[in-house]
Amino acid sequence: MLLQNKQVAVIGGGMGGLTLARLLQMQNSNVKVYERDLNKEVRVQGSPLDLHEDSGLKAIIQADLLDEFYANVRPNASKARIVSKDFQLKFDEHSVQKKEVQKNLDTEINSLDAISKPRPEIDRFELRNILLNSLLSETIVWNSQFDFMEKENEGWKLHFKNGSTAYADLVIGADGANSKIRPYISTEKPIYSGITLIEGTIYNAKENAPKLFEFSRGGKVLAFGHEQTLMYGTKGDGSLMFLLSSKIPESWLWKGNLDFKNNEAVFEWFKKVYKDWSAEWHELLQAEELYFIPRPQYYFPLNQTLETQTNLTIIGDAAHRMPPFAGKGANLAMLDALELADFLTNNQFNSIETAISIFEKRMLERASKATKDTLENSEQLHNEQALERLVSIFKKNI
Repeated sequence: MLLQNKQVAVIGGGMGGLTLARLLQMQNSNVKVYERDLNKEVRVQGSPLDLHEDSGLKAIIQADLLDEFYANVRPNASKARIVSKDFQLKFDEHSVQKKEVQKNLDTEINSLDAISKPRPEIDRFELRNILLNSLLSETIVWNSQFDFMEKENEGWKLHFKNGSTAYADLVIGADGANSKIRPYISTEKPIYSGITLIEGTIYNAKENAPKLFEFSRGGKVLAFGHEQTLMYGTKGDGSLMFLLSSKIPESWLWKGNLDFKNNEAVFEWFKKVYKDWSAEWHELLQAEELYFIPRPQYYFPLNQTLETQTNLTIIGDAAHRMPPFAGKGANLAMLDALELADFLTNNQFNSIETAISIFEKRMLERASKATKDTLENSEQLHNEQALERLVSIFKKNI
């Protein structure tokens, strides 16, 4: 086996990195995951994930974690209510029966139609815990924020910001959109999509945003108007996460002087930029225990290339950063993990470099297609016809 007597280092303990570690350990590979967080409780996890049959769910099955996954699925989380900017309900998925989903998902990922497909949803926190609990003890090395690495013998000497070091024969970067591993492989820079998201999280949402919490019925709410979107959903821990999505110049974040720790200032910005939207939405921006994160959306070129190395590669957002408007980020990361683990352990290749080379070619081909899809979806979700378009797509599945 290519990894026999090799030490593998996975940089980043997100969905892709943890899935990869699980699959490699199932083949008796020696793997460590280096994660910058102090422990698994530190960072707030994002919105729930809907796993796709051809990617994320496929990886869960291969990782032999399907029972644990379904034990933590939230049945109503995937159901949507579609609303106008004036807070007029246009479609309620909770009150309709949907057609049976096609088994061949390849035909659905080229349009907004994918958004309306019923798929099992799980909170990121729960999925991360399932993956963490599946690993051997001491696999995760917490408080290990990557600083730099250098060649040592036939492998790499890793340096972390806490002053520690480690050696690895093979390094796999799964450290997200702002990857520190990627520059060792590629100099290509991400492109601004023209869209910036403002992510808001409300804790104890039943008390702090009672009307909108109840309105969601445990699912998600999608609102469109004036080439803008507002989407929100609840999570199993009682919190509510919302996204404000608008066409905003790239320079806005550093020229606008908006303090995202000042909730009142963000609310004033919202009333100005979303001035045509109903006051019903103000409950989100006036809630207690409310925290904001600005997220400008970037993507890598559709024709990007990676400089294949003998013992280094990247997966997930580190390799193919893209906006979230096709719901493929975590799914593709988990599919990357599935395929890379297979290529490194299936005894079909005569060298790690060959396995990496073929993996990267396949990964970039599907990432290019997914990026094209999500950019097309982004354009459709941020135009004047977005509301009518999405309602018609949902109704098609009744």
